[in-house]
Parts: sequence; structure tokens; C-alpha cells
Amino acid sequence: MGLYEQYLAVRIRRHDGERPDHVALIITERDLLEQGAYETLTDFFEWAFEYATRVTVYVSVLDAAAVPTLRRQLEEIDAPRAVDVRGPDDRDRADAPIRIGIGLGGKHEFTSAVRTLAEGVDAGDLSPEDIDDEDVERHLIFPSEPDLVIKTGAERLSDFMIWQSVYSELYFTDVNWRDFRKRDFLRAVHEFCNRSRRFGR
Repeated sequence: MGLYEQYLAVRIRRHDGERPDHVALIITERDLLEQGAYETLTDFFEWAFEYATRVTVYVSVLDAAAVPTLRRQLEEIDAPRAVDVRGPDDRDRADAPIRIGIGLGGKHEFTSAVRTLAEGVDAGDLSPEDIDDEDVERHLIFPSEPDLVIKTGAERLSDFMIWQSVYSELYFTDVNWRDFRKRDFLRAVHEFCNRSRRFGR
């Protein structure tokens, strides 16, 4: 670890603010085509688990034909914890410490949850007036809310966890994924520690 990274790590350790328990990362299919991209992702998991207990990664894709290849590569990644990978056609909940969505947009995920609830109503297992936000959350593929969402490369969000990230702290960096280093991750965590979370209040 370089001197600047050590400095940031000490600042975080001495800070009174909470650390993020669930870290989310938004990258693109194009990012994963860069040389060393998967090694950086493996490193990212190691950095994140120094603070967090859960990590979610969303990979936005332009070409749906790329999903099977990306899925195979991400399922085989050398990760420090168990990994659940989900794609656009999945409806099964992801519960592993590392959750990766490939082209699985938040709108699609929310629609899938609503469809499941509607099926329950149609079958007579649910009453519409009894459905609340907890029922929706139980049917999301990525059920937990990230504390910190990191977006590399540009200051705009993809269609990512639109239900779960409503109270997340968003951190945008101009650093592209190919150049992302531990110091960039530590900057995001330090910024998170400095923020006063309001959770919509």
C-alpha cells in the first residue's frame, strides 16, 4: 500500500462516521473488455471487504448477446467470498456476499417483483390492500439496500437498483475503471464517512 493510501486508511479508521456495510459498484460491459479489468474487480472485492460485508456489482450492457460470455467469466472470477450472478432472464433472489447483475436493470427487477405479487393476488394467496413495501422488497433479486454506490467514468447513473438505492450515498469519480486503484476506493469510503445520511428525511 502506498503512502497516500495509508494516509486515507488512517483517516477512515480515525473517523467517527460509520463505514459502508454494503458497497455497490456500477461498471459497463466495455469496462470489462479493458486489459486487467477482471483483476481490478478481484482487487475491488478485497478492498471492499475490509469495510463491508456485502458487495453488489452492476454491469450495464449494450449488446444482450454479450451476457452469456460475461456471466461465465464473472462466475469464474477469483473472488474472496461466494458469488451470485444474475442476468436479465433471472428472477431468483441473490443472497451471496457478492452479487453481480449483468444487464439486469432496476426497472426489470421491479417489474418482476410486481409481476410475482400480481400472480399471488391472482392465485388468491395475497390481498392487494395488504401489499406493502416489504412485500416488494422480498421479491427483488437484489434485496438489500447499498449504503454506498460508486460509479466510475461518468457522473450519471445506469438503470441500477432503482428501489434499493433511493437512500444510498452516491459517489461519482471521473476515473475510468481501467485506471481505478485502491486510493480511488478509499476516497469514496472517506467521502461516505464525511456525509450526514438523512434517509429521505
